Amino acid sequence: MHIINDIKRLNVGKVIENVVLKDYTTYKVGGKAICMVIPDDENNLITLIKYLDENKIKYKVLGNGSNVIFNNSGYDGVIIKLDNFNNLKIINNKIIVGAGYMLNKLALRVSRLGLTGMEFATGIPGSVGGAVYMNAGAYKSDMGYIVNSVKVVTPDYKIKILYNKDLKFRYRTSFLKENTGYICLEATIILIKGNSEEIMELIEERKKRRIETQPLEYPSAGSVFRNPEGNFAGKLIEDIGYKGFSIGGAKVSEKHANFIINNGGATGEQIKELISKIQKDIKEKYDIDLKVEQEFVE
Repeated sequence: MHIINDIKRLNVGKVIENVVLKDYTTYKVGGKAICMVIPDDENNLITLIKYLDENKIKYKVLGNGSNVIFNNSGYDGVIIKLDNFNNLKIINNKIIVGAGYMLNKLALRVSRLGLTGMEFATGIPGSVGGAVYMNAGAYKSDMGYIVNSVKVVTPDYKIKILYNKDLKFRYRTSFLKENTGYICLEATIILIKGNSEEIMELIEERKKRRIETQPLEYPSAGSVFRNPEGNFAGKLIEDIGYKGFSIGGAKVSEKHANFIINNGGATGEQIKELISKIQKDIKEKYDIDLKVEQEFVE
């Protein structure tokens, strides 16, 4: 395929042909993409996206695939993975970290050092870039509380620093999510000095609770719906009798109704169909519009 040959000639990093997306998502669903490119550095990333834009080839920057749903019919574009953007520098309470670094790994590392503020992130299996993009959060905290600034590539291929006020963090969204021409390269996070024993005790306590209440033994992408104001999405879904309801291999968890799991052989299309059915039935019964936290990639 000429696109793959062109990209290889650019010499921007590793190119994986006929990549199967289910191998790169926590739902374990998704067909093939044209290819996956893992750029070596910022300059190579810019060279790559310039080529893709000039040739009108669509692309998706993918973190750990922990919040996205690809169709099993495939993705007719290029996947970009920032695995090589994994630098980490800790200066007192300031963390400078690459977009490809795993969020839960970072959260555990800084927590053990006695830095507080990232405890919420120890159970989130995304990349730092993905977490900034969607303003990942839990336990009434999120990235918006700790991110001081991010280094990005702009739509006109410039490297720029965006500060917290520029990033417009809100519940599960940010400036980057609403302006997808910007790509997060690196984040600067500011934490507070705390007591490492107390921090780790809290993390362990929450970990036990997650194991007891969430279907972590199955492929999923965490909570499917945002909690409506004054209510809980999981309770609403449970109240309409949908715990255990399935379409093909996509199933509402019996452990936590706001989780959809891949119960074996699920397709992205089945997960979307199940999400749509839940939204429709909740709307009919309660007149509540459930908003999806996960991202459908067409």
